[in-house]
Amino acid sequence: MKTAVIPGSFDPVTNGHLDIIRRTASLFDKVYVGILKNSSKKPLFTVEERRSLLEQVTRGIPNVTVEEFDGLLVDYARSRGARFIVKGLRAVSDFEYEFQMALTNKTLNPDVETFFITTSCAYSYLSSSIVKEVAGYGGSISDFVPEEVEKAIIAKIGG
Repeated sequence: MKTAVIPGSFDPVTNGHLDIIRRTASLFDKVYVGILKNSSKKPLFTVEERRSLLEQVTRGIPNVTVEEFDGLLVDYARSRGARFIVKGLRAVSDFEYEFQMALTNKTLNPDVETFFITTSCAYSYLSSSIVKEVAGYGGSISDFVPEEVEKAIIAKIGG
């Protein structure tokens, strides 16, 4: 069975994230969406809220499981029997950082391969930070996130 991990903070999950998740799910038998517990960030949503939102928007994808994790990504992947890490790339600027992380992960665990999937053109500009900023100013985010996520953001920050 080919198992992959898609790691991220997903604060909040965007249509770009969901696109990468769907496309990855079509390529692998099992996909774990791993929400990194990152204590250095100040998230809008708690890890539990992010997990709930991700579970809602991926409920129609049978081979996807949403979990949270902390520690090294390669350790999490190993614990799930995953030999593949999938990262979405929006631009060249994403590649430089992700390439460095892929080489680090390969050094830590030579059995793990990192795959990069380029974002669909429709989402190449989209980030969680942009979503939060637009929502914070009262702008429409309906093109950026699934409806369930939009409702949660509006409930959290107003609008």
